Amino acid sequence: MPTFAINRRQLLQTGGIGGLAVALSAMTSEAAQAARPLNTSVPVITDLGPAVVQFSLMSSLLVGDTVYIGSRNLNPVRVIGFHLPTGKVTSRTDLGSGYSIQALAADSTGRYLYAGVLRDGVDGKPNLYRWDLSTPNVPAVGVGETGDRDIRALAVAPDGKVYAAGGGETTKAPSLWEYDPATNAMTSWGVPDPGATIAQAVAATASHVYFGTGSTLGGGNGSSPARLFAFDRTSKTPTNILPAEVATGVSVTSLSVLNGQLGVGIKGPGKSVLINLADHSKYVIIAKTGVMFRQLGNDVFFVKEPGVWSYNMATKRITQILTEDVGAMWGLDVYGGKAITVSSYDVIEVDPVAKTAVKHDLTEAGAPGGPQLCMGLAAGAGDVYVGGTGTIARHQLAANQVSYLRATGEAKDAVIVGGILYTGQYNSRGIYAFDPNTGQLPYQVAALPAGQNRPLDVCWDAVNGLVIAGAQNDTGGGGCFAAYNPVTTQVISKVNPIDNLQMVRAVSTKDGVAYLGGDNIYATGPRSTVVAWDPVANQELWRLDPGQPQGIAAMAIHGKFLYGMSRKAAGLFVIDLDTRQVVHHGDLSSVCTDFGALQVSRRIIYGVSDTTVFRIDPITFAVSVVVADINGGWYSGPHITADEDGLLYTLRGPNLVRIDDQQAMQTMRR
Repeated sequence: MPTFAINRRQLLQTGGIGGLAVALSAMTSEAAQAARPLNTSVPVITDLGPAVVQFSLMSSLLVGDTVYIGSRNLNPVRVIGFHLPTGKVTSRTDLGSGYSIQALAADSTGRYLYAGVLRDGVDGKPNLYRWDLSTPNVPAVGVGETGDRDIRALAVAPDGKVYAAGGGETTKAPSLWEYDPATNAMTSWGVPDPGATIAQAVAATASHVYFGTGSTLGGGNGSSPARLFAFDRTSKTPTNILPAEVATGVSVTSLSVLNGQLGVGIKGPGKSVLINLADHSKYVIIAKTGVMFRQLGNDVFFVKEPGVWSYNMATKRITQILTEDVGAMWGLDVYGGKAITVSSYDVIEVDPVAKTAVKHDLTEAGAPGGPQLCMGLAAGAGDVYVGGTGTIARHQLAANQVSYLRATGEAKDAVIVGGILYTGQYNSRGIYAFDPNTGQLPYQVAALPAGQNRPLDVCWDAVNGLVIAGAQNDTGGGGCFAAYNPVTTQVISKVNPIDNLQMVRAVSTKDGVAYLGGDNIYATGPRSTVVAWDPVANQELWRLDPGQPQGIAAMAIHGKFLYGMSRKAAGLFVIDLDTRQVVHHGDLSSVCTDFGALQVSRRIIYGVSDTTVFRIDPITFAVSVVVADINGGWYSGPHITADEDGLLYTLRGPNLVRIDDQQAMQTMRR
């Protein structure tokens, strides 16, 4: 079984104990009785096995009678072939770099399949691969590297040249890239929109390359809206051809060459477009957002989750042909008079006339799974839950059993209250709940405001009986606060409670007050504001800036102190909630370089980074290492949690581990 050498956030550092600082004048009487400065005793670590194991995916493409599917958050990244006539996975190739495959395209002959990967950085390794489908047992080979971090879309022109779109860095606008298989040359055609933060769509004909841009990641702060550029393949000059009716969209998310038309998906305006390929000034508006357009006769099929839809070009009617919510869909094609879509779990054959669907479970078909990069984490009531892509792993500790709960999207963070799991569910899924006593799969109990698509932190307000969540708006910048009451099922929310640029990266509660920690990915404006918030009145109480040069990564409260970690510069700050003053600044650079998490257990503040589990002494605020080289297999930042007995849980590599910190027990007995 494959294992991870590194996780997605590859900012690894090693080092010793961070600098010590004393703030004895700020002690509470409770803290004074708690402990002497900590030392580095050896904890008891129990390996609980792989945290999440599955085959997860991010792309698909039909070539001949085989659906090729690109993996997501697996190492090694892989492409598999699902053979439709037999219903089995019949081929596989592994790629040498990246963590996910979002882009697949085939040449006109059907011989060569190209795959583009998402990766951690511009690292000198190929991010474009080619697989010769005539010899599927021969591995795909890396054929080129674009100058952008990610490839999110690919297209092959009739003459065999390959075009790539992607980006990946908020400070760098994406370029259109061309790969020429005759010369192996990778060439940039330039950046048509300097204000764009991402390019998610590309299509090619004999005369033009179509390049869709926008700002669905790292949006806001003056970033550009959706634009669609038609590049003349002879002159390589771009012209924006996006119709005015949809020009307020956030991003062009999908492009498909149909029979004489270009299917255009746009996030935001609630519409799609069919543009005439011979005359770009002529177009038809479809009154529904869609992606992945495919044509069968007069019918144009497209995906608008949670369904598959058909637009009839003669009658102008829009009909839903797949009504079931099958989760996220990553591909759509036409085969034998049916629409073929690939969800997070199945290959699905949809009969557009009968509106029936036949599912082929990918796991049963032989899709090769493996340990996956993980997301949210929660422990309690004898269970540990770990978020994966489209699934939540439930580790039942007493029975030593692991089961998998289908949950569309990604559980970015989670908390257990009275045995019930509550998650912050990306993308735009809000707050989900799972009660193990009912047997019902996780389901949405609270929606977040429009655009607040990325929940980042979840905690429990025991005083007010509220699930508190903080979130990010990927497309517009800023974020939101939300509070869900499980008894009344009511949701209280506030968009941009900190300011228009700071997301709510971290949340914590004490005595019925929620504390919101900001993070600002832009180069201007406040970066790390802490706001005290009344979650019932839904209003600010007070705020302060702890003076961190980067945004806040995590917060936790113990006694009268709020502990916070900053991102990148890896600073520790401590706020006295009684005096509303920062009483300590410290250096965490020896144990953390970017994202991290904090957890209070056994009167000790614990932290985890990509590399290290560490303690923060509640008296001296000194930092000491609990477990070095933890190197957890995290996708969107590390997590650490504790159960009712104070046992800690996090990842070591791809495996879930339990940590019993004996030093903390000794401290409690003093």
